[in-house]
Amino acid sequence: MQKRLGVADRVRLRLYVIALGTLLRVERAGGRQARSGPRGRGREPPAAWWRARARHRREGSPAYGVRRVVGNWPSPRAGRMSLAAYCVICCRRIGTSTSPPKSDTYWRDIRNIIKFTGSLILGGSLFLTYEVLALKKALTLDTQVVEREKMKSYIYVHTISLDKGENHGIAWQARKELHKAVRKVLATSAKILRNPFADAFSTVDIEDHECAVWLLLRKSKSDDKMARLEAVREMSETHHWHDYQYRIIAQACDPKTLIGLARSKESDLRFFLLPPPLPYLKEDSSTEEELRQLLASLPQTELDECIQYFTSLALSESSQSLAAQKGGLWCFGGNGLPYAESFGEVPSATVEMFCLEAIVKHSEISTHCDKIEANGGLQLLQRLYRLHKDCPKVQRNIMRIIGNMALNEHLHSSIVRSGWVSIMAEAMKSHHIMEASHAARILANLDRETVQEKYQDGVYVLHPQYRTSQPIKADVLFIHGLMGAAFKTWRQQDSEQAVIQKPIEDEDKYTTCWPKTWLAKDCPALRIISVEYDTSLSDWRARCPLERRSIAFRSDELLRKLRAAGVGDRPVVWISHSMGGLLVKKMLLEASKKPEMSTVINNTRGIIFYSVPHHGSHLAEYSVNIRYLLFPSLEVKELSKDSPALKKLQDDFLEFAKDKNFQVLNFVETLPTYIGSMIKLHVVPVESADLGIGDLIPVDVNHLNICKPKKKDAFLYQRTLQFIRETLAKDLEN
Repeated sequence: MQKRLGVADRVRLRLYVIALGTLLRVERAGGRQARSGPRGRGREPPAAWWRARARHRREGSPAYGVRRVVGNWPSPRAGRMSLAAYCVICCRRIGTSTSPPKSDTYWRDIRNIIKFTGSLILGGSLFLTYEVLALKKALTLDTQVVEREKMKSYIYVHTISLDKGENHGIAWQARKELHKAVRKVLATSAKILRNPFADAFSTVDIEDHECAVWLLLRKSKSDDKMARLEAVREMSETHHWHDYQYRIIAQACDPKTLIGLARSKESDLRFFLLPPPLPYLKEDSSTEEELRQLLASLPQTELDECIQYFTSLALSESSQSLAAQKGGLWCFGGNGLPYAESFGEVPSATVEMFCLEAIVKHSEISTHCDKIEANGGLQLLQRLYRLHKDCPKVQRNIMRIIGNMALNEHLHSSIVRSGWVSIMAEAMKSHHIMEASHAARILANLDRETVQEKYQDGVYVLHPQYRTSQPIKADVLFIHGLMGAAFKTWRQQDSEQAVIQKPIEDEDKYTTCWPKTWLAKDCPALRIISVEYDTSLSDWRARCPLERRSIAFRSDELLRKLRAAGVGDRPVVWISHSMGGLLVKKMLLEASKKPEMSTVINNTRGIIFYSVPHHGSHLAEYSVNIRYLLFPSLEVKELSKDSPALKKLQDDFLEFAKDKNFQVLNFVETLPTYIGSMIKLHVVPVESADLGIGDLIPVDVNHLNICKPKKKDAFLYQRTLQFIRETLAKDLEN
């Protein structure tokens, strides 16, 4: 019966056959050599063999015994024949031996195959992994950025970190390759089934920390407004990205997202690209000359007298001739000389400042804003802004112009492209309240996603200046008085020079604007607005000698601006100082006569008057200094005690306030105020500050400090805060 040999037996059998064949070939070759060689050349047996043979013979052993025990000394041919015989015997044994059990042979073969195959796979995997890692290190350009970029200005590449701790291991690389394979499968199935796959799988082939970047970018361009706002909020709260990822957002986001990031308090400034390069100046030209040319290109018709005055003054003389005539320093926005002592002389302020002031007035007209943009005004103003970083007055006038232009929505794209959003995002983080507030006004006018109101020139939001999730439940308005301002009137008493030299970071100890710092922290649900308008004690000091702004004219202008800012849509508390209180009274009386202003009256909850001369002031009667009061301004004249307009205003408002049941709080100074260097005057006496309704509280301060608390826990501030909380209690609870 023929038996089936195992693998091992077959291998040994083959080896024996090969050995046998080799011996036979050697045997044939040896025989030929023996026949051809000399006789007796064979190898002699060793001496030990002869001694053994002699010993056996002495003992009487037969010859065959000796041959069997000692053996004949084999010749080379005999040895080869013996090996051949051994191979034949082994082959016969293999052929006649029984085969091992079939199951043992089968599993032994499988184990051998597994060992061989596993070694091959493991070695190949290690080789492929090494090649992938080497290729990744060699290739640093991410070509997917080219496809994903929306703006083609820049292409950012990944940087290779020198930190070994940031290098990813083999498991991470394998997972990433698996993600790529999964995405390809999903993409193929989506094409076959004509059904797009989920967003979560659309980015599985990119870095983990890059998924958030592209998902937030896509979310920020969603049709859902709430999704867009949420995406901007998440971007602004992210602070662990790499630098190139912030730059990707900066170049790929749309204008709405960029403006939203600028109005987010925690936004990283790396979200904002540097403004584009400015065009070169023309030969034999200067920024001052181009500024005058821009002003000359604006329409000169249908302008009020003040705009015409500023425009003609700026264009009448060159900057060099003005400096020569007045002998002043050629310093843009510098201190210059005092104002002229007669109307026949040109004011000493530089021509550039007059150009900016005239352009501020022009920018209040929408069609003139279009001309400014078309003639390269955005770039020219940006050049001036950069050149005069140490001149806050210049920068404020420039920001006033940009803020007025931002009121026109069709100019928003031009303002964003020119790089003003990046500049304002940095200004928003300034410690100087005026700079931050001007920037906040510009960005609020640009932000049509979360802001419906429009803030015209002179209306500044002190809180909230950033986007916030805090619901706004009421408005508090601050109206300054004669020679006051939207910020300096409401500073803390009174280290102004120290603050100018070095800003104090601890605002609880000192603040340059207590409504923005103290009141905003104590009542975060309030929108706090401060209003600014131009006033002067004398026509000698008037910015525009042709300007004749009565209380009635100013109140109508301010009421229109405040209504555009949404005043009247929420409960309102008015806070005023000096002449500002007269403006508040006039605004409320005028609003009561206009149906479109009825919400302002209906939502007015209370009024605080800081030394308001309801019955007039002695200020207009004193000629204490020829430079200031020889020709008192119209505002001062209207404050005289015998002014018929002032008496009528008081009588009408008193009756109106009683009818509407307004809550009123009056403060009045008890100390005189120094005017000039020689005279001190009790500007508003106690009897003049008495409105006739509400509490009247005397305070031991002068007229300038009646609205400037010494510290946060001072009676002046705490009583004001108490009045606001009590008056708006129901509205703040709701």
